[in-house]
Amino acid sequence: MITNRELWQNALVQIELGTSEASFRTWFRNTDVSNRDGGTIHVAVPSKIVKEWLLEKHHKLILKALRSLDNTIRTVEYVVHRTAPSADRKQPRETPQQNASFDLQSLYIDKRDNLNPRYTFETFVVGPFNQLAHAAAKAVLERPGLAYNPLFIYGSTGHGKTHLIQAVGNYFKKSHANKKVLYVTSERFAIDYINAVRAGHANNFKDQYRQYDVLIMDDVQFIANTEKTQEELFHLFNALRDSNKQIVFSSDKHPVLLPGFEDRLKGRFSGGMIAEIPEPDVESRTAIIKAKLEQHGFSLPDDIIQYIAENVRGNIRELEGVLNMIVCKSQLKGKAISHADVRALIKHNVKPNKGISVEEVVRRIAQYYEIAEKSIYEKTRKKEVVKPRQIIMYMLREEFAVSYPSIGEKLGGRDHTTVIHSCEKIKEEMKSNNALEQEIDHIRALIHA
Repeated sequence: MITNRELWQNALVQIELGTSEASFRTWFRNTDVSNRDGGTIHVAVPSKIVKEWLLEKHHKLILKALRSLDNTIRTVEYVVHRTAPSADRKQPRETPQQNASFDLQSLYIDKRDNLNPRYTFETFVVGPFNQLAHAAAKAVLERPGLAYNPLFIYGSTGHGKTHLIQAVGNYFKKSHANKKVLYVTSERFAIDYINAVRAGHANNFKDQYRQYDVLIMDDVQFIANTEKTQEELFHLFNALRDSNKQIVFSSDKHPVLLPGFEDRLKGRFSGGMIAEIPEPDVESRTAIIKAKLEQHGFSLPDDIIQYIAENVRGNIRELEGVLNMIVCKSQLKGKAISHADVRALIKHNVKPNKGISVEEVVRRIAQYYEIAEKSIYEKTRKKEVVKPRQIIMYMLREEFAVSYPSIGEKLGGRDHTTVIHSCEKIKEEMKSNNALEQEIDHIRALIHA
């Protein structure tokens, strides 16, 4: 029989897929199921503000996640219980044999540095899609503050950015006891700064953040259009780098494409090493699934693993969510899950993403604009070719999450900056050109037909 704690951990994986990383870390950390009364689940939260926020903003998502795991659940109630959540109690970890479900990533975070001990290089699965980012992060370990400073990792949500940048922090924490490390989200940084200013403790804030030898800031895109916070980050950046202290950033976009940021800060972001983590390929997804299963003492037949890898083409967290549901269903049924069960689960819980090759995208769009396919790959600047080529780049990026370097390589060996420019040009033009927007809609339907 699945325990209340396992039920909440399983639900949280699904909840995480339905909200942003920053919001998840802010509002769901230190929450747990305190007890269950029939069809009512009582969720323990650390404060009144968290209770109100979950009730107002996330209640439907929470209830949906819980009911997908157990359809006898009818309602959720939130109880302020400052010491109840298991994150605040020193509990021994359960062995994989005792608990085959996936651990909630925030349960064992060290509050002094915000690092999750599970996020290490040893548990980071390296594949073709993230080799560059992994190599850059490893290089930082050899010459901190000198090589690749800052290190800037970007990519869509759930591709492993947080795991990789925290692995850097955990390495220094373990190997260099004299180095002070801090992992912080940009949202937390902004809140700390605003609170410090309001309390008249701005200088204390500066001193606090400048003491660290390794500063890791996640999701910098969340401080867009925050003039004062960005100014403070700019000065903090200069102070740390001038002292040869290592800085690591992550974002959902390449630094030059971040909206709402001053050029001088974009320049700082771009001054070290920039590496993208695109969507994992099938080979990488297979390796990730096997690694996750092994870490948690659960096994699946190879044909089911292959089926999941080929049909769940979203991010890594989506893969984890599917695995989590499989584990939970297996526990509830008390027996191994079948291939038919997995197919049904994916069909009802994962958005379909039909595979298509780059060449097929080029062929269909070339046909749409009545031009020769080969002209797309040539070094021509003819107007009738330039626009379709830019749209191809845009569609490959937006619809299939192909990395900028890969797009450039596939389309005649073009530089990735050319691809970035083309994608942004189409994106901006669509905002004011209704005809182009309609063309894109037609092409999207054509590609996914």
